[in-house]
Amino acid sequence: MLESLARVGLLTGTPWIYVVVAASVLLDVFLPVLPSGVLIVTAATAAAAGTGAATGHVPQNVPDILALILCAATASVLGDLFAYRLARRGGERLDRAISRSRRLSRAQERLEAALSRGGGALVILARFAPAGRSVVSFSAGAAHRRVREFLPWSALAGLSWAGYSVALGYFGTRWLGATWLATGVSVAALFAAGAGAAYLMRRTPEPAKA
Repeated sequence: MLESLARVGLLTGTPWIYVVVAASVLLDVFLPVLPSGVLIVTAATAAAAGTGAATGHVPQNVPDILALILCAATASVLGDLFAYRLARRGGERLDRAISRSRRLSRAQERLEAALSRGGGALVILARFAPAGRSVVSFSAGAAHRRVREFLPWSALAGLSWAGYSVALGYFGTRWLGATWLATGVSVAALFAAGAGAAYLMRRTPEPAKA
C-alpha cells in the first residue's frame, strides 16, 4: 500500500492525478472496494507538501487543491447518475433482486421517505458510509424517484465528501508535516467518518408503515 501511495505522490504534479482520481471515484459506486477516498487524501497530502503547506506558508497553487475537490465531486455525481439510470432501467428483474435483499429494501424505503419529505440528509450521510453511495444510488433509481429530487442531494453529497477528504490531506500535512504520520492520521479520520456515517444510517428511523 505504501508503494501505491508513493506513486500517487509522484502523479500529483501531473494532470494524470485528476484522471486517476476521477476514474476511481466514478467506478467505486460499482466497486466500493476501490480506495477512492484514500487516493484523494493522499493526493491532497502530496499536493499540500509540494506547496509548502507543511511549513505554514500560504500555497501558491491552491487552485490545484480546488481542482482536486471539483474533480472528485464531479466524478461522484456522474457515478451516482450512472448507477441511478442503470437501476431505473433495470425493470422487474432488479426489483426482484432488491426485494430479496433486506438491506436494499430498507434503504429504498428510507430513501423514498426522506426524499418525499424534501430532505436528502440520508443521501449525504450515505456518501461517507462504506458502500452507502451504491445502495442509495441504486435504490433511488429502482424506486423511480425523479432525478430532480435526487440530483441536488447527490451533488451536495459529492461536494461535501470531496471537500472533507481533501481537507483531511491538506490540514493533516499543515499540522503534522509532510510525513507518513500525517497521511495515516488523515486516512484514519476518513475511515472514522465512514464508520460514524454507517452507524447513523443504521439508527435512522424506519418509515412509518401504512
